[in-house]
Amino acid sequence: MSWEKVKLKELYEVHNGLSKGRKFFGTGYPFLSFSTVFNNYFIPDEITDFVQSTEKEQENYSIKRGDVFVTRTSETSNELGMSCVALKDYPKATYNGFTKRMRPITGKLLPEYVGYYMRLPSFRAGFQAFSTMTTRASLRNEDLLSLQIAVPPIDVQEKIAGILGAYDDLIGNNKKQIKLLEEMAQRLYKEWFIDLHFPGYENVEIVDGVPKGWRKEKLIDLCDIQYGYAFDGTLFNDKREGTPIIRIRDIPLGYSTDYTTEQADERYVIRNGEIVVGMDGEFHINSWGGEDSYLVQRVCCFRPHDEKIRGWLLWALYEPIKYFEKTVVGATVSHLGKKHIDTIELLQAPRKLYVPFDRYFKQRQILLNQNRKLLEVRDRLLPKIMNGEIEV
Repeated sequence: MSWEKVKLKELYEVHNGLSKGRKFFGTGYPFLSFSTVFNNYFIPDEITDFVQSTEKEQENYSIKRGDVFVTRTSETSNELGMSCVALKDYPKATYNGFTKRMRPITGKLLPEYVGYYMRLPSFRAGFQAFSTMTTRASLRNEDLLSLQIAVPPIDVQEKIAGILGAYDDLIGNNKKQIKLLEEMAQRLYKEWFIDLHFPGYENVEIVDGVPKGWRKEKLIDLCDIQYGYAFDGTLFNDKREGTPIIRIRDIPLGYSTDYTTEQADERYVIRNGEIVVGMDGEFHINSWGGEDSYLVQRVCCFRPHDEKIRGWLLWALYEPIKYFEKTVVGATVSHLGKKHIDTIELLQAPRKLYVPFDRYFKQRQILLNQNRKLLEVRDRLLPKIMNGEIEV
């Protein structure tokens, strides 16, 4: 198999992203964040981050089908060059200043093919050679555009994208089911624990705003809270060497692609199904869907004393944690500290009310685990197709 190799400068033009102060984020128009680029081969159908952008900014930093977004700066060089491709136009959307946009200037490449090719470990290795380290790793336009990409005929690109896309379709269907389960659990939590319209509420007396027999308890009395370990970042890698690590950006996905060769105490090991929360920037909340992994600094884990309340706890945590995300402001970024977590109180109810939350949680966890396995299969298949080991 012999495919033409073409430098990116013959296929794309490069533009840096939008940089604004923190006060402009959270409301406004769709905004493609660094974490979304890092964690996705393709931009999700809906962009869920927002920024207050002007019409001029939306014009200069627009997102259109075929655009490729590449991480241009990070704490370590192995995080550079993570790409994410737009498969449609995103009206009024802009993208993050820590990424670069490559806009196609020819019709030689199918966006679906590019999204897979640029995530090849062999292609990404080129970024390592070009990265420059000061306090952060960075990537220059001329270095990015000097990289070469294999350009097979369009019909071959379509076949490759079709094979790999089948896995993404299955993952997408699972994500839709996960979202439905989350919506059901959130609605139920609001109805039973906030509006207090739980089964039989008509016959229960309310005393000081709390149903009789219920009580408020500190979160720290319901859970063991494990804070992350300060690992040496120079020992992080994406080559599957050592033990997986859980970083803030991994929480929305529920699994990790980074590893460390450093060893830490057993208490920092997070198991599949445990609840993890990011403590800087966006305070992401999720149950872990990956293999046993180390918990790094700025991430914490909530381990309920009673396993039967774990599903309920995932939704009970959401409102107070997100409240702090909006109200706690550090010097440059929001930080969720132990002093904030220690103030959280949750309303405790009869144990029978936790049963449906446990069911939703287990169903959701099965889907999260399935998606991780599908991604692993897809990523193992990717280089075999691209190097001709599997014929298309």
